[in-house]
Amino acid sequence: MLLLNQWAITMSNLSKRSTVYFEPDIHQALKMRAASAHLSISELIDEAVRLLMREDQEDLAAVSQRANEPEISYEDLLNDLKSHGKI
Repeated sequence: MLLLNQWAITMSNLSKRSTVYFEPDIHQALKMRAASAHLSISELIDEAVRLLMREDQEDLAAVSQRANEPEISYEDLLNDLKSHGKI
């Protein structure tokens, strides 16, 4: 009963609906994964998208931290690697 209440609360917090199309094999795997985790497909997708956006945020933060580092051209990088016996 607690799981159903949590699902109802989660579903009531959703404000937008979308239709998403999956290849049949991917959809079957998604249904199995959702069932094994005792989640709805919507909850599983929502969590996956949140994880993806957290990773994007971390990547953007890392890029921002390195914004003032000097740039090197690809040619200069190759020359540096060659001069240090790396290639």
